[in-house]
Amino acid sequence: MSKNQEDMSSEAPAKLENKQDDKLMEKIVSFAKRRGFVFPSSEIYGGFGAVYDYGPYGVELAKNIKESWWKAMVQENENIVGLDASIFMSPKVWEASGHVSGFSDPLAECKQCHSRIRVDHLLEDAGIFADEKMTEEEINKLLNENKDKLKCPKCGTKGKFTEAKSFNLLVQSNLGNFTGDWDKEPTYLRGETCQGIYVNFKNVLDSTRVKIPFGIAQIGKAFRNEITARQFIFRKREFEQMEMQMFTHPDEDMKIYEEWRERRWQYYLDLGIKEENLQWHKHENLVFYAKAAWDIEYKFPFGFKELEGIHARGDYDLTQHSKFSGKKLEYRDPQTNEVYTPHVVETSVGTDRTFLAVLTEAFREEDLGEGKSRIVLKLPKKLAPIKVAVFPLMKNKPELVKKAKEIFDKLKMEMMCEFDDNGNVGKRYRRQDEIGTPYCVTVDFDTLETNEVTVRNRDTMEQEKVKVEELEKWLKKKFS
Repeated sequence: MSKNQEDMSSEAPAKLENKQDDKLMEKIVSFAKRRGFVFPSSEIYGGFGAVYDYGPYGVELAKNIKESWWKAMVQENENIVGLDASIFMSPKVWEASGHVSGFSDPLAECKQCHSRIRVDHLLEDAGIFADEKMTEEEINKLLNENKDKLKCPKCGTKGKFTEAKSFNLLVQSNLGNFTGDWDKEPTYLRGETCQGIYVNFKNVLDSTRVKIPFGIAQIGKAFRNEITARQFIFRKREFEQMEMQMFTHPDEDMKIYEEWRERRWQYYLDLGIKEENLQWHKHENLVFYAKAAWDIEYKFPFGFKELEGIHARGDYDLTQHSKFSGKKLEYRDPQTNEVYTPHVVETSVGTDRTFLAVLTEAFREEDLGEGKSRIVLKLPKKLAPIKVAVFPLMKNKPELVKKAKEIFDKLKMEMMCEFDDNGNVGKRYRRQDEIGTPYCVTVDFDTLETNEVTVRNRDTMEQEKVKVEELEKWLKKKFS
């Protein structure tokens, strides 16, 4: 067991140094747009705060991240099934979950420039930790005690802020409301995906052969009316969650909880994240129903921040929905006939945060010597947006283009490939390095005589001759 995993059931390990690298963040944001990974939403209209679009390579990387998560959760676990619940749900769902009354962030206003700012972010920027579960009274106490240390991020004025007020994060909609009075009968875009899992607990139980302990996994969009837009795709108003809720016997939940903590830590190591860039954070100020809450944090360019939350939620969720709906959400053990409300162990991670962590981990600026350098995205092969690029050595030689197209057309049926004949081969290598393509296949004049292509490795830049008839098998072996 690693140093960061030691003593997971008791005290949190010491916090690692939380340095910021603003230059790296600027490089990643610029790179993500230039190479078609992430675009600002509605950019031709000046953009739209905390909303982003995934470009041609970004959508492929995000898809591969989701497939990796789904494989680890559903495909490899016979007691976990999938779900895709609707974004719109009955408003009563959000009343039962507590989101209507308690899903809020503390908001204060700078008295100098009248900017509205999240107080926990103000405190955080001054090195003062504010747990998200703190009450309005507790936040204001911290605000008053440390006001001379707090600086407005917009105008720079110190210590001049109004008292914090709670601001609800649910995004209202007028779905089904034809009166124009939204406050009378509000509907909402979902603030999290897990509620769709809880309200379908009985449906899954009745329609499948699952037995406790079993899990339900879901990937889907969620929406929050974030006050402060910052940190690129780390904090978005429209984002995607990958969540699994494991339903357990009340006496088994903490044992299962510790198992999932260890499994989720290992998942990120298997995803290519260096262990020194991960750490645990234990929540001390728990909501009343929670039994435990730990976060896996990643060292983003702006410091260690939450990547995934792993929570022991007790029986609160099913009990609340049972109470508000009038439906029994219980489990009867087929062996003992014991009837009980299951407890929930949750793992929850954002696709966007995983995307940013993977991008940060893979981004390299390498000095090749003799005044040469390259940017390379050393993604794990299974996550790479494009697996293989196929080049003709020269695009004005029809026989080379024809042969390269034949190879490309065959390979593209098995994996994501790209055909590139623009510019010299060196420039094409650099383009593919930047988008993280593991292998480049070049068709040259020797190929026409020997039926061999040159395959170039992204990470080592070494080249190898491979027979065309063996190329597909050779590549599949490299990706296995």
